[in-house]
Amino acid sequence: MPIRRALISVSDKTGLDDFARDLARRGVELISTGGTARALREAGLAVRDVAELTGFPEMMDGRVKTLHPRVHGGLLALRDNPDHVAAMQAHDIAPIDLLVVNLYPFEATVAEGADYDTCVENIDIGGPAMIRAAAKNHAHVAVVVDPQDYPAVLAEMDRHGGATCPKFRRKLAQRAYARTAAYDAAVSNWLAEATGDFAPRRRAFAGTLAQALRYGENPHQRAAFYVDGSNRPGVATATQHQGKELSYNNINDTDAAFELVAEFDPAAGPACAIIKHANPCGVARAGTLLDAYRAAYDCDRVSAFGGIVALNGTLDGETARAITEIFTEVVIAPDATDEARAVFAARKNLRLLTTGALPDPRAPGLAFRQVSGGFLVQDRDNGMIDPADLKVVTKRAPTETELADLLFAWKVAKHVKSNAIVYVKGGATVGIGAGQMSRVDSTRIAARKSADMAEALGLPEPTVRGSVVASDAFFPFADGLMAAAEAGATAIIQPGGSMRDDEVIAAADAAGLAMVFTGQRHFRH
Repeated sequence: MPIRRALISVSDKTGLDDFARDLARRGVELISTGGTARALREAGLAVRDVAELTGFPEMMDGRVKTLHPRVHGGLLALRDNPDHVAAMQAHDIAPIDLLVVNLYPFEATVAEGADYDTCVENIDIGGPAMIRAAAKNHAHVAVVVDPQDYPAVLAEMDRHGGATCPKFRRKLAQRAYARTAAYDAAVSNWLAEATGDFAPRRRAFAGTLAQALRYGENPHQRAAFYVDGSNRPGVATATQHQGKELSYNNINDTDAAFELVAEFDPAAGPACAIIKHANPCGVARAGTLLDAYRAAYDCDRVSAFGGIVALNGTLDGETARAITEIFTEVVIAPDATDEARAVFAARKNLRLLTTGALPDPRAPGLAFRQVSGGFLVQDRDNGMIDPADLKVVTKRAPTETELADLLFAWKVAKHVKSNAIVYVKGGATVGIGAGQMSRVDSTRIAARKSADMAEALGLPEPTVRGSVVASDAFFPFADGLMAAAEAGATAIIQPGGSMRDDEVIAAADAAGLAMVFTGQRHFRH
């Protein structure tokens, strides 16, 4: 289908002048609206106003300008249908062969924190209507909704003597419908939030392709990475400075690592988290990033091999050199010095990501997960515990040092797969048990890992001796607590709420443990 007439109405004017000029050079008549028409005229291009086409002026502050039969007839008419052609002739409707529209910046307006009325005014009506019309009639009309497709349209016209082929128009139509679907999803989700409706009758999510991945969790699975436009600092917004493309598993693990390390405010000191298969294998806070990395690494050196390292501050050269002493898949941090980047430059397979900031662990948001026949939606787990929230339930209260470690352990346990047990000593994890069907098994596995590391490091006793322990959910029986006590833990932090809390508290008292309840659970499946 040759392109002889194009209707252009865009909010994002990136690349507009050059694209429109190239269309005009190919003999395409340009029709436009409002600000777009002004911009094209300022660029020296001849433009026909939509108002001239329709015979009606733009009105109601621009709300009504393209909702007219001479626009939609030109987009929807089947050129090979005699009745449609006759109707066009009878009502002086000219065919529109190319529609170029991008929508009012609703998502950006919401992200900027605009008031309700301003957000409503940025809900586009005519744009989506035209896009859907043109996309439906893709047998005859090409529709472009992204400036990044401008070069492809011009190249397609050059290949086909000023025309476009069916396959190309079909691909553009898919992109068009995906854009209007994403737009409507953004509007509907905003309205649900504005009206306080957490569970609306219909819920839609949308994303923009960031990267086609080599494969998914396994080589036989196809995969792709989409971003949701929320701009939460992390792997989706990061700049990759070096290394091969991230894999599906890299992205998943890097996100887990960065969300965990963000729990530790840089103002309270440098912190490091090392993740392997979405579970932490070492987390620490110290006076320097180097010391934090070394302490995290010493929790489980075996599992750290081939892991993901996340830092809560600017990566320096000394820490970078320590990280390169073992194979590491990805390092993510808010920033990195030139020296650190130079150190990593010699490691072509190591990926360095910088984000410019840390995600806010207290920020609200939604998380969703697919199940057969549907998906689950819940609030992001942004639950936080302060010292004032803790309830001491044992005869002995934790010491100041134990309390600091208990709060540290609790933050880590939030990011460990359930059943989660985390031993901490001196601001560093010394044993982590994750993903077991039995809480007592997680308790024992974490202690055994500590014993293995003590042997490897030549220490006289396991580092869990004198540690504190966090459990992401209550101890249903005293056996898990006693296993922690036998391993050498001196204080416990857990949600409480078991039918057998009295029995567990009595066991803690008998063992001389201090125990605090949070009243908050952190299951992570």
